[in-house]
Amino acid sequence: MENFDKLNLSSDIKKSLKNLRFTKPTEVQSKTIPFAISKQDILASAETGSGKTAAYLIPLIQQIKTKQNVFGIILTPTRELAQQVADVAKLLVGYKSGINIALLVGGSSMNIQLNQLKKRPKIIVGTPGRINDLISRGSLSLKNFNFFVLDEADRMLDMGFGIQVDQIVLDLPKSRQTLLFSATLPKEIIQLSKKYLTNPKRVDIEENNVIKSQIKQKIINTKTEEKYSKLLDEISVRNGSILIFVRTKYATEKLKKRLIKDKIKSSAMHGDLRQNKRDRILDNFRKERFRILIATDIASRGLDIPHIEHVINYDLPQVPEDFVHRIGRTARSGSIGEALSFVTKNESKMWKSIEKLLDQLKKPDKKNKHEDTKQKKYEKIENNSDNKSVKKRYRKRKKSRSKSRKYHR
Repeated sequence: MENFDKLNLSSDIKKSLKNLRFTKPTEVQSKTIPFAISKQDILASAETGSGKTAAYLIPLIQQIKTKQNVFGIILTPTRELAQQVADVAKLLVGYKSGINIALLVGGSSMNIQLNQLKKRPKIIVGTPGRINDLISRGSLSLKNFNFFVLDEADRMLDMGFGIQVDQIVLDLPKSRQTLLFSATLPKEIIQLSKKYLTNPKRVDIEENNVIKSQIKQKIINTKTEEKYSKLLDEISVRNGSILIFVRTKYATEKLKKRLIKDKIKSSAMHGDLRQNKRDRILDNFRKERFRILIATDIASRGLDIPHIEHVINYDLPQVPEDFVHRIGRTARSGSIGEALSFVTKNESKMWKSIEKLLDQLKKPDKKNKHEDTKQKKYEKIENNSDNKSVKKRYRKRKKSRSKSRKYHR
């Protein structure tokens, strides 16, 4: 799709898109928006940086502007991502639109959020914990919210929000439109989609933009005790902003103190910081008031800072998929970036898993497609057969094949 004109959007949205210099829809936008505008449920496989935020916000705002009684709620796994989604939503609804947006996340003032709810927002963006808290207090009812988006569903499950999401869904009307976005589609996400979605349209992005973007990768095999000195060497030969990933909150503060002691200006961001402090750190990093940001994986998704030229994996992530999201923080919008990863002996097994995932993303596994065809064949035989023994045999074989398939988590 060459431009947004073919989507029959309202003039207000077209004006907002023009002001934002959004001229050509991304792949996920051109595939998702037509289905979403026609009020169909969607199961989409799309990574951060693919343009998925606008892919669900544009049809939501279009429906709010052209139809009566449309209210949308968007769940995200982190406060940072929720903030960015809310910011994009405000830009898309336009100035003086009359469409109120509420941002409901932990770590921020409850009174401010309660005041936002008093204004009867048409769009709510938030994290599961705070939204459940407001529901349990009786301060929030979702009975009128008929447009539901679950963003980064795989990350949501990784962070243990499954039960909280289930509780939120119980408060939503049964008659609703649901859009589920996930960077990967393991069996857990497929099962989740069966619970939440009704006859969903599948949207699969053919190319992995992170893997095929201008990211130069470098690997350093090292010992744990030598890692810091090698990090200093790498920092000294690099120009531009650097995002360093470590595994724990404690490690962010420890590494920051070591760098500052060596007269390298840096800051640390992790989940224990209050929201206003995290916002201030990100704002200062965007304005290039310091060069190096050290973070846990809360920053690996939803963080869009164009001037990040280098991503350094000081520690490897705990799951291979997070590696893709980490390195996707550089080379944004067609720019060139570099990803450096330190690999110790203890992390060699994880690195092999990461390499395997990267290889699969570059060359989709044909074997899995073949297995999918077989699985559908067994389902067809099972459903069409009146013979109980045949049904039992194929059900057993189907179950056996499901267990043998490999889902990379």
